[in-house]
Amino acid sequence: MSSKHPVVIYGASGYTGRLVAEYLRQYHVPFTAAGRDADKLQAIMDKVPGIETATYECVAVEHTVEALTELFRGAKVVCNMVGPFATLGMDVAEAALAAGCHYLDTTGEQNWMLDVQEKLGEAYAEEGLLLAPCIAQMYTNGEIAANIVLEDPAIDTLDTLVLWGGDPTIASTASIFTILMADHFYLENNEYQKWPGDAQFNVTIPGQHETGLALTWGGIAHPVWFKDDPRVITCKSHGGLFNQEVMKGVVQVIEIIETQVKPLPTEAEQQAAIDTIIAQMPETVTPPRENPLVNRSLDSVIGSGPLGSRQVVIRGANNYQQTALLQAHCAYSLLHQPPRRVGFASGCQAFGHRELLGVLQRFGLVGEPVTTTV
Repeated sequence: MSSKHPVVIYGASGYTGRLVAEYLRQYHVPFTAAGRDADKLQAIMDKVPGIETATYECVAVEHTVEALTELFRGAKVVCNMVGPFATLGMDVAEAALAAGCHYLDTTGEQNWMLDVQEKLGEAYAEEGLLLAPCIAQMYTNGEIAANIVLEDPAIDTLDTLVLWGGDPTIASTASIFTILMADHFYLENNEYQKWPGDAQFNVTIPGQHETGLALTWGGIAHPVWFKDDPRVITCKSHGGLFNQEVMKGVVQVIEIIETQVKPLPTEAEQQAAIDTIIAQMPETVTPPRENPLVNRSLDSVIGSGPLGSRQVVIRGANNYQQTALLQAHCAYSLLHQPPRRVGFASGCQAFGHRELLGVLQRFGLVGEPVTTTV
């Protein structure tokens, strides 16, 4: 069946998907909640606060290009929540293109971004459609801060850090293993340079006496977004959790992957080894609804140039709600006006960094950016 509504949330039964539904309701946007099991979808939608005032339907769909294309026909925007995106995202992006829909997702997988840019970026642009992965707190907020830094025309180098407090969802955990197995890159003199797979850094956390541990986290989105941006020649990005004990556990997993998994000769053997690692980890459960006293975010960008430097810090709360709000707002915007850029583009490139910052502030999820000379 084709969608009756202008927005499709694919993967609506997941943690982030149901939050997107909550914000689309607030924007008064009718939506289709799609996934593998319509009964499960309905049971989850029934628990979304205020859902009785929303216009929506729940639809089961197979994960094939053909089935997804048929579902997406009649819609204008697809919000894809189904990861790992390197494994599952291409079918969704191809189906959205075939159905004439704009495509948004929440990925943090740099390898997926590079793949979908190469394969579908030009095709989306030719159709006047937006292909925008990484619409999420962990990537968009840092991009907002970077663009504020770049309002100073003397800046040409970006050093970004994102930290958040909370527990990863089931989908996020699966994506972590995808990015740990892939090559990931930073930008230097407008060329991609490969990070060592086990790269880790002691970072200075703004507002704290203690330092923290950060990783390249699959390269993060920013080097991709600022590639070929005439304002930027170098961009390095780091990320992680405020909980340093969890970060130490991630480092241990990275060491195992680098020394025991990557040397295996075939993908099948590598996947079998990863499955063994996952089986030995504590069971991942759906996190509780976020608490702003616990679930906090911090995005810090230091920009530098030959004659000076400046830093912008954005603090926020409820990381997954920030992500869901960004998804819902971008979908709402696309229903009313064309994006600033079509084809493969970031949230800030398509909607404007000041607009997205204003949305997060209007809903009380981030504070005023703090800018200092460093």
